[in-house]
Amino acid sequence: MSKPPLTIYLAGPRGFCAGVERAIDIVERALQKYGAPVYVRHEIVHNRYVVEQLEKKGAIFVDELDEVPVDKPVVFSAHGVPKAVPQEAERRRMFYLDATCPLVSKVHREAERQHTKGKVVILIGHAGHPEVEGTMGQLPEHAIKLVQDTQDAERLEVTDPDNLAFVTQTTLSVDDTADIVQVLQRRFPNISTPKQEDICYATTNRQEAVKTIANSAQALLVVGAPNSSNSQRLVEVGERRGCVPSFMVQRARDIDWSKLDGVESLGITAGASAPEILVEEVIAACRERFEVTVEEVRVTDENIQFKLPRALTDTEPVTASPAR
Repeated sequence: MSKPPLTIYLAGPRGFCAGVERAIDIVERALQKYGAPVYVRHEIVHNRYVVEQLEKKGAIFVDELDEVPVDKPVVFSAHGVPKAVPQEAERRRMFYLDATCPLVSKVHREAERQHTKGKVVILIGHAGHPEVEGTMGQLPEHAIKLVQDTQDAERLEVTDPDNLAFVTQTTLSVDDTADIVQVLQRRFPNISTPKQEDICYATTNRQEAVKTIANSAQALLVVGAPNSSNSQRLVEVGERRGCVPSFMVQRARDIDWSKLDGVESLGITAGASAPEILVEEVIAACRERFEVTVEEVRVTDENIQFKLPRALTDTEPVTASPAR
C-alpha cells in the first residue's frame, strides 16, 4: 500500500545555539582535561539526550554544591546561577567552570548596573526557571521584582515609579514580551530599558523561522524538552500562527501519530538545546509512515561563537584547592 504524501518544512535556524554549544563544549573539554568525574550543577542545558550523552562520558549531574567533592571540578549550567553559588564554591576552595551563556551574563550585568544606579529592577520572565532564579539571585531580594505576563504588569505596585528599570529572560516569546513592555512603559513612562535587546538572537531567529513556515504548514512539531522555555515558546508561536496541532516531542518515539492524521504539510523545528540528531530521527520516523519531501525554510544564518573559559584553553591543568 502506498504511503500518504507529507511535505516537511524544516525551519532554519533550529536546534543548538552558540550558548548551548559552548556549555556542552565546556563539560566535554573539562572531562578531557581533568578526567572523570566532572560534576555539573543542574542540567547543563534542558535536554535529556544531551545530559545522558555527557553522563556516559563521565559527567555527574547534581542539584547543589554540597553534593560535589571539594577536590573535583564543577560546572555551572548555561542558565546561570545566583551569586551565592560561586561565592559558596570559593568559600569551599572548589574549582569551578561557569558555563553561563554570555547573553544571560549580559542580563545579569545590566540588572547590576541598574541596581547600582539605585533603581528597582523588573525582571520579565517565568517563575521557577533556572535562568530567572539566577538573574534574581544577582541582586538583593528587595531590589528585583518578577513580572510574568501583562496581568502582573498591570497589578505591579512600586514605591518609586520614576526609579525603575526592566530586563528580560533571554528565552521569552518576542510578541508576549513586547506586550508586557508596552504595559510597563504606559504605567511607568520613565522606566529604563536595556541598552540592547535581552531576548537572545537564537530565540528570536527560531521564532521568526516558525512564523515563516507556519504560512505553509498545517501542523508544527517542535523537538525539545518540556522544561525548555524557548522550546515551549516555539509551540505557542506555531499555535498562534494557525498550525494546529502544534506539539513538542523529546524523541521520535514520543510522537502521537494520530495528531498527524490527514496532515499533508508539517513544520519541524527544534529548541535551542536540542541536537540535530534528534531532528534527523524524527524525519526518519516520518519517512516510515509517509512519502516525505523535505524543504528547508531558512530565515537567516547564524555564525556567532563564544569564547571558552581560559582554564580550558591553558595548557596546564587547574586543580581544585583543598578545603581548609
